[in-house]
Amino acid sequence: MDSLVTSNVRQRPVRTIISVIGVALGVALVMLFTGLARGMSTDLQRRSSNVRGEIIFTRKGSIQLTSSSANLSTKYTERLQQIQGVESVTPVIRYIYQSGSLGFDQLDGVEWDNFARMNGIQIIEGRGPQQNDEVVIDQTKAKRNHPVGSTLKIFGEKLYRVVGIYSPESGARAKVTLASLQDSLEAPGKCTYVLVKVKPSADPLAVAKQIDQELPGNNVQLTRDVFTSVENSIPSLGIFLRILVALAAIISALVVMLAMHTTITERTREIGILKAMGASRTYIISEIEREALLISAIGLIVGFIIAFGGGFLIHKTTGLIFEYGWRWALTAAIIGLVGGAIGAFYPAVRAANLDPVNALAYE
Repeated sequence: MDSLVTSNVRQRPVRTIISVIGVALGVALVMLFTGLARGMSTDLQRRSSNVRGEIIFTRKGSIQLTSSSANLSTKYTERLQQIQGVESVTPVIRYIYQSGSLGFDQLDGVEWDNFARMNGIQIIEGRGPQQNDEVVIDQTKAKRNHPVGSTLKIFGEKLYRVVGIYSPESGARAKVTLASLQDSLEAPGKCTYVLVKVKPSADPLAVAKQIDQELPGNNVQLTRDVFTSVENSIPSLGIFLRILVALAAIISALVVMLAMHTTITERTREIGILKAMGASRTYIISEIEREALLISAIGLIVGFIIAFGGGFLIHKTTGLIFEYGWRWALTAAIIGLVGGAIGAFYPAVRAANLDPVNALAYE
């Protein structure tokens, strides 16, 4: 039985390869898209967790996933510093710009010494930024062929010289001086937000309420609530992923159904011989279903290879991070196998209902 199934697969290599590719593409798409969303979310949360300032003081709508603005006066730092429970403050400009052709990147403008001291950041190679054309980057960005002494393009063709590498990663992967970013954005005396560090004995939530009372009309949030996951930042992402999964299942089912339909036509005479020898409807259906499951299993393996290989290449060339979870891997496996089984069911039933006399006479 199993040898008959495997021989049918081997005897029709072109059809088998096309079917395997169809199933593999559906599986690979699910893994790549969900892996990218999960990787971006985990990376964002990890970097945000290293921001030690507990409160962010800003204007409403100043920080979005793909955009930001420098519309907050840095004079607020003096008033914030005077509020009871506040240990230190530092202004930050968050600049989001298009990086290459595949996405966006972030740049922070900071008062380096104050920012590094507040967040426990250390320079592990080189030094902090001092001039307007100097930038420091974290270790992850440095691994993308950006050692100390190299240059980065940020504002069009404007080059920034890498003067230091810092650790741990915190917020944006690249940081310049606050004055440099204010000058480039033509926003003197402005910032995107003020990062507030509370005293060890103070309650961050109570301090946030106090700030809101003394400086009304602004946006006061706990840092952990601002830098949310990618899924929460894009409400429609979950719907998109579910639609993608459904499309992958439909594609797998249709590819296998078309392949099995062609197989039935090609093997009409063979099926007639089997029925003349006493093969039951259940036997014929199970043979075709097993063949479809074998093709789907091969497609599943190929799909995983494409997803892992494609994710690795994309990460090396663009820096995008992929993180694959077992839940989505199981979902992709179910899609490939169940989609193939469902796609083969109609052709299998059609084959089982063939009249043996007409099948034997088929040319």
